[in-house]
Amino acid sequence: MKTAGIILLIVGIIGVVYFGYEALQATEHYEMLGVEVTVTGANWTPVIVSGAVALIGLVMTVAKRGR
Repeated sequence: MKTAGIILLIVGIIGVVYFGYEALQATEHYEMLGVEVTVTGANWTPVIVSGAVALIGLVMTVAKRGR
């Protein structure tokens, strides 16, 4: 169970970094009539899911096996 937790933790962290970077790159800036307008078309769902996977992996890694 500890090995699976480490794998989930690593995959989750990689997912947060990758999808977070993609979400930040999906921002566009326009200037209209002297005002700068920022439009974000990012989908934050993969970032949230990756964070949840990383959190589950962390819990599985540090949890002690109770009997």
